Amino acid sequence: MTERRRTKYDTTFFERYARQSLIDLVDDRFEALKNYDRPDLQDEVRSIGIEVTRAIREDRDVAHALINEIAGRPVMKVSEEDWMDMTKYGYGYGIDDTIIGRMEYEYWAAALPLQRIIRSKVRKVADGFYGHFRKFGLYIFSKENLTDDTVFSTMEYTRQLQEGNALKYDVMYISQIHELFVCDLTQASFDEIPISRAQCRRFYNEALRPEGDITKHENH
Repeated sequence: MTERRRTKYDTTFFERYARQSLIDLVDDRFEALKNYDRPDLQDEVRSIGIEVTRAIREDRDVAHALINEIAGRPVMKVSEEDWMDMTKYGYGYGIDDTIIGRMEYEYWAAALPLQRIIRSKVRKVADGFYGHFRKFGLYIFSKENLTDDTVFSTMEYTRQLQEGNALKYDVMYISQIHELFVCDLTQASFDEIPISRAQCRRFYNEALRPEGDITKHENH
């Protein structure tokens, strides 16, 4: 297992954002989550693995709008050094309405609609692609404006896909930026947690802070 230092504008931004939202909104014990590959967030002591993904329509405007909402605009001032980092990695993160970086856009353009991404992730966890944790979680960024009925049907769809699988997700988190749906896939129930604009800004800023950066690890 090796350790790689990353800058704050790297491809783990969304994983750090997800981690901070889980700490603040769900359970402060998620502070122990570390940024690894397969799955993205891991607590080895408590044997928890959480995969972070996104599911939006493959549309540039939708991707751009979501990035701006993630930032909880207005966002923090960007220094020249930060701008150089952003240029290097191709990120804009909604700092200007006309800017969306190459890698940022590719991240969202590659997103699959909700059911397709869930089907793919369920298959991977069942195949052991994410290892063998006692509890698995799936964190999904969405721009679909899901209703309670849609969340329930999505949860039921996931439960049906996982039926009979030895390795499966116990909980699914669906982030719609201004609310987080916490879906208990074992009990077939969910809670909706509101997220204020101030909290959005906090999650965004915490994900960018170099001193708050989670080191990305590689499993070998």
